[in-house]
Amino acid sequence: MDVQNLTVAQVMSRTLVAVEPDESPLMAWEIMRRAGIHHLPVVDRRGCLRGVLTREDLMARWSGGPAEQSRARVHPLLAEHRCPHTRLDARLADAAESMIGAGVDAIPVLGEENRLVGMVTATDVLRAVAGRTAGPQESPELLTGMFRLVPVMPRDPAE
Repeated sequence: MDVQNLTVAQVMSRTLVAVEPDESPLMAWEIMRRAGIHHLPVVDRRGCLRGVLTREDLMARWSGGPAEQSRARVHPLLAEHRCPHTRLDARLADAAESMIGAGVDAIPVLGEENRLVGMVTATDVLRAVAGRTAGPQESPELLTGMFRLVPVMPRDPAE
């Protein structure tokens, strides 16, 4: 298969873990750690993209201990964060060019009504270059792993 003719839909990751804007940075970090991911889409209740958090975003703004981070929310971390995106029918080469231009190593894929349907990561691009694409998927559905972990921490004696 010619890499120049590949579309985003042919190479994107379709099974994603995402959080809502009111999730805590502590939980976002733990979700990323447990899922082994570096990019965490932030979507509203309708599945519309609000931004993408990276491990670097969380580390750069981390202050205070676990109790403080569990009370904070991720949506303020998205305010200054540029989030390029692409569409299912876009050429992979164009998506890769957008990633390079924005200095990011992952780009969300949006479907109808700006709903998140997948992500293209640098690893997905490298797999395509190596000829290891899975081809078009039968189902265009995204299996979004929306879940909420509840931190179990000792109560702060000061409270």
